[in-house]
Amino acid sequence: MAAATPRAQGKTPGTPGIARIISASLIGTTIEWYDFFLYGSAAALVFNTLFFPDSDPLVGTLLSFLTYAVGFAARPIGGVVFGHFGDKIGRKKLLVLSLMMMGGATFAMGLLPTHATLGVGAPILLTVLRLIQGFALGGEWGGAVLIVSEHGDDKNRGFWASWPQAGAPGGNLLATGVLALLAAVQSDEAFLAWGWRIPFLLSGVLVIIGLWIRVSVSESPLFLQAQARAEAEAAKGGAAAQKQDAPVVEVFRHNWRGVLTAIGTRLGENVSYYILTAFVLVYVTVHLELPKSTALNAVLIGSAVHFVTIPLWGALSDRIGRRPVTLIGSIGMAAWAFAFFALVDSESFTVITLAVTVGLLFHGAMYGPQAAFISEMFDTKVRYSGASMGSQLASIIGGALAPIIAVELLKDFDSATPVALYVCVTVVITTLTVLVAKETRGRSLAQERHSAPEDSPATTASATISP
Repeated sequence: MAAATPRAQGKTPGTPGIARIISASLIGTTIEWYDFFLYGSAAALVFNTLFFPDSDPLVGTLLSFLTYAVGFAARPIGGVVFGHFGDKIGRKKLLVLSLMMMGGATFAMGLLPTHATLGVGAPILLTVLRLIQGFALGGEWGGAVLIVSEHGDDKNRGFWASWPQAGAPGGNLLATGVLALLAAVQSDEAFLAWGWRIPFLLSGVLVIIGLWIRVSVSESPLFLQAQARAEAEAAKGGAAAQKQDAPVVEVFRHNWRGVLTAIGTRLGENVSYYILTAFVLVYVTVHLELPKSTALNAVLIGSAVHFVTIPLWGALSDRIGRRPVTLIGSIGMAAWAFAFFALVDSESFTVITLAVTVGLLFHGAMYGPQAAFISEMFDTKVRYSGASMGSQLASIIGGALAPIIAVELLKDFDSATPVALYVCVTVVITTLTVLVAKETRGRSLAQERHSAPEDSPATTASATISP
């Protein structure tokens, strides 16, 4: 078997190369998260009126968030499909496809007729487009973090891989910023009539820019090596080549512990993020009856700090480990959940902004090391499938349900205390998961750890990898 290349052995790649890969992943994920979060913000602010007009404010918002959750339900399906083909034909092709699907669906939302024009057909079309968004995003996260992780070196992987993670607050920053700008220059009547469409139509321009950058990057070197090994094995007619299962089957057969660990690691992170950035818009505008600009600007400032600090948390995980940094975030969030709502109830813009920003700092400690942490749990031949499945299954029980559960709790108890308790329980689950997980810092992604039981010791020792 040919010797591993220097990059596969963990030597530092050239800075220009890795910088280009990071830029392409960051810009692509920022655009995709812009599209996804734009829907969440619109669901909290205007979709309840435009698409569910016959309900009272909180019930309309709840129905709006149900269509929001549909996007999360589609994410594991996207994770399976994109993961399968990403492990078979490469990371880059699937990343381009996910960006095109997400951007097309978001642009189409900007052209949708509302309930006043189309009746019940309007929310149905909205739901279909949301399904396409979720399907595309289900494949985006795994591919974006893996193409960076597999280009980068072992020593600095936490830092490199955290940059695509920064695309989430980057996209939220962009979406919230556009909505805040429109809210500042338009009347509520103009925004409801046509202004809300502008951010969705803007997605078409952003996608063209993202595609231009993303198609220029090279394929993952580890995937290319794995593909070459598989082709060589197939040419020899080896037994391993004849009994390969689909990557998703391999994941659940040999890497199910990694999937469960990824789900537990992401649960509290997912729930806390959507409470801090989506539910807070409902809480401030509907429950506290403050102007929507108050909540939007608070999330805008918090997201800016979040964007800058995520790579710093990733870099810290390269020094002290993925687990300690994640625990800083999860334990901190468990305590902050109660302080958060107490501060928001002050109705002071400055204090609300402080509450959101500190919450996002704790979230960043969980989120920053996560890309490297989860990538290091799986072997190259199933890494896209494993990382995507663990991540996206957590998104259903975490992010999809978080705004719905929070709105229902607020409606039933007319208090934020049950919501804070809900957040606390989920981050405690994340804390316990990370405490029992193995530290992965410094693991070589070129080394295969989970071989099929039928593989011989010699095959396992040589770390033969096949997609």
